[in-house]
Amino acid sequence: MITTHGLARSFHVDGRRIDAVKGVDIDVSAGMGVTLLGPNGAGKTTSFRMLTTLLRPTAGAATVAGRDLLTDPTGVRRRIGYVAQGGGTCGEHTVREELETQGQLYGLSRAKARLRSGEVAEQLELNGLENRLVKTLSGGQRRRLDVALGLVHSPLVVFLDEPTAGLDPQSRAALWKRVHMLRAELGTTVFVTTHYLEEADDFSDQVLIIDHGKIIAEGTPEALKAKVAGHRVEVTVPIEMVQTTAAIAARHPQSTRPSIIGNTVRFQVPMGDAMIPHMIRALDYANIPTLSIQVVQPTLDDIFLLLTGRSIRENPST
Repeated sequence: MITTHGLARSFHVDGRRIDAVKGVDIDVSAGMGVTLLGPNGAGKTTSFRMLTTLLRPTAGAATVAGRDLLTDPTGVRRRIGYVAQGGGTCGEHTVREELETQGQLYGLSRAKARLRSGEVAEQLELNGLENRLVKTLSGGQRRRLDVALGLVHSPLVVFLDEPTAGLDPQSRAALWKRVHMLRAELGTTVFVTTHYLEEADDFSDQVLIIDHGKIIAEGTPEALKAKVAGHRVEVTVPIEMVQTTAAIAARHPQSTRPSIIGNTVRFQVPMGDAMIPHMIRALDYANIPTLSIQVVQPTLDDIFLLLTGRSIRENPST
């Protein structure tokens, strides 16, 4: 459903060339749920914009939904749905007007657009809201409308860019429930970017991890996490002592390079439970109060930490 070879994009800013994406190879089968993970600035948005025809690649080739990305971008657009992070609705329109207009813009007749609007409204639990102005909807309802707009023309592939950004936990859970059901019922291929690692873990058949414009790991969540031997230890201390704590953790012969997030130090060791008494004694000797310490089972973030020495949640330095 999606295949790319050496897909790349560079920009020229103030006379400098910036390689945002550096030759990405992707292979996504029909019906899969795929998540593209990476920190800010890693190349996620640029990759997404290329695959959805919003940005022309400077190198490489790709087919999306059976159409060539470079020679037939209109054909790609006809076959995909795209839900942008910021949405694309007008607050002064009703839910029904938004859905029916979107369907007609994709070439559906007025009758077919009305029928499809009713179908996707029911699928995404918007039935009963059709006559409401978009501006009166809650955040979760409005986001479900965004997804409905991406589905009204029955696309083969749907791209969801940070679909739950800004939603409360209950709304996030409700939206993902509907996305899971749509995949099960319709077999739609869904390509997602998200900063919520637990969402990627739960949703994905395939995870692509991107950093500095390159795919550095890919596979099922289970296969990726199996690459991490051991456990992650998280130690929270007063913020002014976090650097010293990281240095103490780094001295352990089997520790990965520590990562700092706020006043928490994270690192990987083979046996997390055995590390805790050692770490507490070392911190006590250094007169550093331990606010909390815990052992965490491997996550997708640990894969990124293992490969790069930093957390996927950290802001990049460049």
